Amino acid sequence: MAGDRDGITSRISGTTPLGRALFVATILAGSFLLFLVQPMVARMALPRLGGAPAVWNSAMLVYQALLLGGYAYAHALGRVRPRMQAAIHIGVLLVAALWLPIGLMSADLPPDAQPAVWVPWLLLGSIGPLFFAVSAQAPLIQRWFSLASGGRDPYALYAASNFGSFAGLIAYPLLVEPGLALHEQSLMWSGGYVLVIAFVLACAGLLPRTPAEAHVRADSPPPARAAVVRWIALALVPSGLMLATSTYITTDIVAMPLLWVLPLGLYLLSFTIAFADNRAPADLITRIAPVTILLFGGVMMAGYNQGPWFSLGVSLLLLFMVSVALHTAMYRSRPAPDRLTGFYLAMSLGGALGGVFAGLLAPVLFDWTYEYPILILAAGALAPQTFLTNAIRDVWFVGTTRRIAFLTVGLAIGILILLRFNGPAALFGEGHDGFAFIIVAAIGLATIGFRPAYLCVLAAALMIFGGYRSIALSLDPGARTRSYFGVYTVRGDDRVRELDHGTTVHGIQLRGSVAREKTPTTYYAPGSGVGQAMRAAPALYGPAARIGVVGLGTGTLSCYARPGQSWRFYEIDPAVIRIARDTGQFTYLSRCLPNPTIRLGDARLSLAAEQASSLDLLALDAFSSDAVPMHLMTREAFATYARVMSPRGLVLVHISNRFLDLEPVVAAAAKAGGWHAAVMNYRPSSLERDASSSLWVALSRDLAVLATLRRQEPDWRDIRPRPGMAAWTDDYSTILPLLKHF
Repeated sequence: MAGDRDGITSRISGTTPLGRALFVATILAGSFLLFLVQPMVARMALPRLGGAPAVWNSAMLVYQALLLGGYAYAHALGRVRPRMQAAIHIGVLLVAALWLPIGLMSADLPPDAQPAVWVPWLLLGSIGPLFFAVSAQAPLIQRWFSLASGGRDPYALYAASNFGSFAGLIAYPLLVEPGLALHEQSLMWSGGYVLVIAFVLACAGLLPRTPAEAHVRADSPPPARAAVVRWIALALVPSGLMLATSTYITTDIVAMPLLWVLPLGLYLLSFTIAFADNRAPADLITRIAPVTILLFGGVMMAGYNQGPWFSLGVSLLLLFMVSVALHTAMYRSRPAPDRLTGFYLAMSLGGALGGVFAGLLAPVLFDWTYEYPILILAAGALAPQTFLTNAIRDVWFVGTTRRIAFLTVGLAIGILILLRFNGPAALFGEGHDGFAFIIVAAIGLATIGFRPAYLCVLAAALMIFGGYRSIALSLDPGARTRSYFGVYTVRGDDRVRELDHGTTVHGIQLRGSVAREKTPTTYYAPGSGVGQAMRAAPALYGPAARIGVVGLGTGTLSCYARPGQSWRFYEIDPAVIRIARDTGQFTYLSRCLPNPTIRLGDARLSLAAEQASSLDLLALDAFSSDAVPMHLMTREAFATYARVMSPRGLVLVHISNRFLDLEPVVAAAAKAGGWHAAVMNYRPSSLERDASSSLWVALSRDLAVLATLRRQEPDWRDIRPRPGMAAWTDDYSTILPLLKHF
């Protein structure tokens, strides 16, 4: 009788508002921690691995694999009685607690450590057990809620789970990183983990005690294999599109640091809407999603160079609409609560496969971000569709009129494709400005509801508005290269050749004569800060000056080399080395420094392995597109530079950036490290057509070295520190105070 009363008490407790609030709080806390730890650990890894975009992409794949493992564990746990589930899971949480406080394991990595190899190993050994244990929370606690409440639908709790994930992800760059050092973040997260264990214990107390009330075995019919495959596909496309959007916007739109937070945040927020009790927002977005995919997919492929922020907003809105629509379709086909964990396992598998496709296979298979239009087309194939009007439905419903309509659509699209290659350019304009876009949009809207015709129009739009240009570049040998670190495009003709990394020019070489090909251009022109320093090197350090350059690019700086000098380049990407040295597309190295010493790997790790006082001049120019390598700007990094420099050594730091004011960061590091610093804001005259504006900081322990530069060029000025700005360290840094106003 006592057991029966306990079971009744548990059942009643599970149905009360307080009991439901406890389950919601447990899911929220676990999901908050899960997505707070992702950027936190990636940030911890930067000083050891470098290459922020590469570290993040590899970390995301590890997280998705661990999430899949956690969901599989939760699914397997559903086969035992609820109280035994609780005992096992609490045991797993306690064992994982041995890895607290959270942080990176000790490991000596080689200077040429590649993130694709080392990030999975480092993260699995550092946080694998903790992430695995917490990742099982969402499906497991939902299942417990259903058992404790007598079979109530638990799926709305998944909306709470993803809201917690969204909150954790956004809280890191906005609150946690600016306010806490890494060791404080670690302690905070560890405290949150202990709180989650307490919540799980409280939820376990509400579970049924008797076998009759346990409902361990699934009574509903198992889902058909086709349904499981559909769940996987519906999860795969938004997951892959989330990573593809991150790559696309930082490659072809706005290469701004931390933009990866926005796609992932919107992806998580889509679950909150798709799984919410209030169905109106999800149903509305699902209805208009095919329109969004058709119109915005074409805009994104066309590009809109005069409005990068507009393109950014459109790409994020497209991702959000697709994610809500496909996740809503998944929610509508959800199984009974007793099949819940299997449903989430299929969802997690689809998410992991999407990550593998966009983050692992695409950089190997494609030389551009082709995964982006492929996933847009897949979204169009999967998103639920309804005819916009009854008249349109009648056209596509009757066999005779359907065939006529299909032929008409095909003919119109065929004519547009022919005009794309042979017609007036003004017909297509840029982005959404061309008259052809209006025609494609009108045809596409008339096909919504009849998927075969809709997909034909969508595929044609992706091809007409930009796809053909990408394919043409891919078919041009050597024009484009994609590596683990980005997309490189070589453009030009017989007079000028240019290397672009994403949206940023990484080198321009004049062609035609030996003198032209040996002329430094862009940010490295003779009048720039680094150009002046290179020309002053013989006077400062004699004919045997030892010079290092972080970031090879096209090898432009090599044309400042003089006989007798010793030069070393530090480059993380083998693809850049091949473009600059081996393909013959750029001849700076072959003309000016035929046998350069190139250290492959992250520059900070490579410099740490160099002998002390082995360089006289060091130029830091290691940006990934326009993103700042944060781990190269910390106090510890500048201590590494100080060790490797001679007592009178000179360090040049390139801080040109469209989005961040990096001068206060270098000023704070200079003050903390005992450096003297001056800034050169170079603005070329109208006659210097091949030079670019640039901002360089010169640092030296010897004030006389900077005085020499000032005598050579009076435009050098004192660096401007920002009051209250502390030097970045490996333990603390934030870019929020550095954002420029637009």
